[in-house]
Amino acid sequence: MIVAPSILSADFANLQRDVEMINRSTADWFHVDVMDGVFVPNISFGFPVIRAIKKHVQKPMDVHLMIVQPERFIKDFKDAGADHLSVHYEACTHLHRTLQEIKKHGMKAGVAINPHTSVSLLEDVLPLIDIVCMMSVNPGFGGQKFIEGTYKKIKELRLLISKVNSKTLIEIDGGVDLTNAPLLLKVGADILVAGNTIFSSDDPMETIAILKQSKLASNV
Repeated sequence: MIVAPSILSADFANLQRDVEMINRSTADWFHVDVMDGVFVPNISFGFPVIRAIKKHVQKPMDVHLMIVQPERFIKDFKDAGADHLSVHYEACTHLHRTLQEIKKHGMKAGVAINPHTSVSLLEDVLPLIDIVCMMSVNPGFGGQKFIEGTYKKIKELRLLISKVNSKTLIEIDGGVDLTNAPLLLKVGADILVAGNTIFSSDDPMETIAILKQSKLASNV
């Protein structure tokens, strides 16, 4: 299983410090949320910040675009340092073409889905998807309460992945904490994105280590 701390919850006044903490931790990826104030009611950061972060990261950058018309910026995000690029199903008119373009630029291709979006809508493009980023809160803000219906959606997506014989990974983004992490893994999640749980902790590195151990708890 993979733990991807969300730097949206990091201390932006000490961002390099927090990036270096993740480098030293047992976390696997950096999760980077890009918001445009249009697709979601919030604005995060853009290329200058991502390029600055890239200078210090020692692990893959998992970039999640919560923006309209993401296809306009695929090469720009690759150039800024993205290793994986996830676009929202709800924001892409031509999703198949967008996924092909992401892969053409040498990145892992991801599709994010909002809580109201059925996983069945991904069936025809699952062979092209490396990561499904399943939103377990409504996108746009950190610190929201986990949506309990996510467990059912994970099970449905796991069955669909098996049906089409895909190697797609399931990523859960929103409200992930030490309590629900084992159950998320038990029902089929592969990647846990955690923001507030990690960065509001008294010992973020220890919290990351506990999240990494959630796989053991999920097998009990």
